[in-house]
Parts: sequence; structure tokens; C-alpha cells
Amino acid sequence: MLHDLLYLAQQTINALQQGSIYALIALGYSMVYGVLTMINFAHGDLFMLGAFACMLLAGVVTPLLTAVPPILVFILILLMVMAVIGFLGAFIERVAYRPLRGAPRVSAIITALGCGLLIESLTLVIFPYSQSIPPLLANRTFELMKVADPAGAGAPLTLTITALQILIIRVAIVLMVALDFLIRKTRYGMAMRAISFDARTVPLMGIPVDRIISMTFLIGAGLGGAAGMLYGLAYPVIAPSMGILVGWKAFIAAVVGGIGSIRGAVLGGFILGAVEVLAVVFFESTYRDLISYSLLLVILIFKPYGLLGSAPNQKV
Repeated sequence: MLHDLLYLAQQTINALQQGSIYALIALGYSMVYGVLTMINFAHGDLFMLGAFACMLLAGVVTPLLTAVPPILVFILILLMVMAVIGFLGAFIERVAYRPLRGAPRVSAIITALGCGLLIESLTLVIFPYSQSIPPLLANRTFELMKVADPAGAGAPLTLTITALQILIIRVAIVLMVALDFLIRKTRYGMAMRAISFDARTVPLMGIPVDRIISMTFLIGAGLGGAAGMLYGLAYPVIAPSMGILVGWKAFIAAVVGGIGSIRGAVLGGFILGAVEVLAVVFFESTYRDLISYSLLLVILIFKPYGLLGSAPNQKV
């Protein structure tokens, strides 16, 4: 019994790591939808670019900063990745989405899908094969608990957590708390929430709508880039197609939590991560996606707008 609880605790740690990455990606989907009520289907490919940007920057920055503590090198690369991917997201909004703001919604959806395919195809031309990210930090393993086999026949079961898992969870939490503070306590966040509530009236109050929307894309894409870097460090083999499946899963997490809700995106990400990891505990690994999507579908049946979402206001 104690062995089973220890194994479950180990999988819970893995679920926190996976959920942290899903939550960061889902935040980008929710931010864009909350402001423009559109789904940025290119967001998964920006997540993928975050992993490749980390690989390239690590190859350039790390040799130049050998005398700098590794944790500072990691923070520097993380900020650089977020800046590069963030500005790329803002550029895509300016070039591809802004001209279609008054067009039928299906035009924006098709454009977003096209941008995603363009990013993936260009990355595939440059990197036709899978790549690997060099480790930025020494990934030490910390032993939290060890339980011997009662029968004395097998090896003891150990509850462990790695330095990389701690780092991923801590970085994700810091970014989430910072974003929540930005949205709820700053003038930018107030403007963003105002646009989400009534986009037609906001310009009459002197709020620069285009600038706020560009900032929303910049921050959302930056968070996706950070998630791509963390994912690439946790699962070092990266490929141009990695953004498709992970991006769709994060989109589902955002919908389950309540698309347009910042805290809902975080909740949905952790729920999806927990369901994916813990499903393997009780069932075969081949049933993981089936169980995950089935459970999330059930949640949406009873909560159509997500766990923390709400029905849109209808003016009559």
C-alpha cells in the first residue's frame, strides 16, 4: 500500500511538471481570445520556435559566459527566448491578423492556420531532422523518501525530484503570478480587460487599442516561447512538428479551464497534465490520450464555457 502511494506521489510530481508547461501555452490562447475573440492557431508553432530558439541561443551564449553561474545563464537565455518569440508574435499580429480585424472570423482562422504551417515549414527547411538542446544546468536528483520492499525481494522504491523539475515548476509559477498581477493590478491589464468587455467603446476613452492588442500577442507568445524552452530542456529531442500535438492539447486545456480566463487556463493546464500522467498509473499508456480527451469532453458537457469561464454578455 505504501509503495502504491509513493508511486502515485512520484507521478504527481511529473504531473506538476507537465501541467506547468501546458498552462503556460494555454495562457497565450486565452489572452488572445479574451481580447479579440479569435483563436491564434499559430501559437503552438511559436511554442515550437521557443525550443529551437533556446537551442540556438544556448550554443552561442553558453560558451561566452563560462565564468557566469549556470542559473544566471539560464535566466538570460529564458528572457532572450521570451523576447524573440514575443516580438515574433507581435509581428505576426501586425502583418497577418490586424488587416483582417474587420473581416469574417473564418478568414482570421484560416490565416492563423496558414501562419502556423508557414512557421513549421520554414523550420523544417532549416532543421530537417530532430535536434537536441544541450543541458543548461546540472540536473541533480534529490531523494525525498525511500521505502524498502516489505518482502525484501525487490529494490526499495524511492520518491525523487530533479533540479530541472523544480526549476520548471518554479519558473512557470513565477510567470503565472506575474501575468496575473499584470492583468489585475496594472493599467495595461485594466485596458486589456476593457477591450475584452467592450472593444467598440474603449477607443472613445483614449485607450490605444492597437498597442494593447500587440502587447497581448507579445506577452502571450513570450509565455509560449518560455514553455517551449522548458519543454525542450525536459524532453531534449525537439522537432518542427512538436508544436502541433502539444499546441492542440494546450488549446483544449484553455477551453476546459474557460477560454478567455487567465486563471482558467492555468487550471485547465494542470488538469490536463494530471490526467495525462495519472492515467498511465491506472491504465496502459496507449489509453492515455483517450482517457484524457474523454474526461475533458465530459467536463465540457456539464460546463460548456469551461470551469472558470462564463457566458458572453449579449446586448439586446
